[in-house]
Amino acid sequence: MEPLRIGVLGAARIAELAIVEPARSTAQRLVAVAARDRGRGEAFAREHGVERVHDSYADVLADPAVEVVYNPLANALHAPWNLAAVRAGKHVLTEKPFASNAEEAAAVRDAAVEAGVTVVEGFHYVHHALMRRLHALLDDGELGELRRVEVRMLMPAPADDDPRWSLELAGGALMDLGCYGLHAHRTLAPWAGGQPQLVGARGGERPGSPGVDEWLDVDLAFPGGATGSVRCGMASDDVDFSCRIVGSRGEAFAANFVQPHQDDRITVQTSAARRVERLGRRSSYTYQLEALASHLREGTPFPLDADDAVKNMRLVDDCYLTAGFAPRPRLAAPVPPR
Repeated sequence: MEPLRIGVLGAARIAELAIVEPARSTAQRLVAVAARDRGRGEAFAREHGVERVHDSYADVLADPAVEVVYNPLANALHAPWNLAAVRAGKHVLTEKPFASNAEEAAAVRDAAVEAGVTVVEGFHYVHHALMRRLHALLDDGELGELRRVEVRMLMPAPADDDPRWSLELAGGALMDLGCYGLHAHRTLAPWAGGQPQLVGARGGERPGSPGVDEWLDVDLAFPGGATGSVRCGMASDDVDFSCRIVGSRGEAFAANFVQPHQDDRITVQTSAARRVERLGRRSSYTYQLEALASHLREGTPFPLDADDAVKNMRLVDDCYLTAGFAPRPRLAAPVPPR
């Protein structure tokens, strides 16, 4: 296939793992980058082989060689720049969360439909064999009927000045981590009688960061009778990105379902035996970019779309309201027109 021509907004730390290495390993082109400081953009381009550096994000969007925009900016800048990219006629791969709130997410979705471009949220884990295997264990009946799902998304605290502690920049544990847990539950709808429904949520505020959740726990229930829980927090002693699926005949445990390149194990326990399966440490981000290239070049169905992103943001908003927090506000200063 002809390589995708990708423009990168910013020089975020996640970009090396999420777009640079996948582009290199799947033979895509990184044609442009811009950062808040041109020097950072130039350093990023030198290190990662980006073809040219622009002075601004708007210049990346205006570059006729760019067809796909990768957006790893702070949470509150996802939707504004995704919307600007859509209006420039570009496809978009955005880091999660898709927007600051569901209303903003719907605006991006509607604009993408009108423009006829693809905009997808980077829930990369769904493309990896590990998550597909968890689903297969339910599909083939080995675990029996789904009874319980438990997801933990815990990590040590970022620095006090990290954007993830900023309400204005749409920070918080649920936005940064819990959105994965909610999404993982939603992917189980085919084996649970439908989408999960919110039962309860509670959380704690980050000291010194009014309105920002340091931790938030969510209780869910599926139409088929199964229950679920998401525990997320950004002040834990250790990293724990695990998923446990319990059925009537057994259970499966993935120690790190969102980072299978670090730990690709699934432990399956039934009445007959216990075994450990390894699903491969090829990066889920690489699978994601490969799937996007196949979709854009050959029309292969992509498992996620902008409707899915809006539904996930609605659940995020509902969790915040139930836990006594306000949904994240839209950024006060919108992206200026070019």
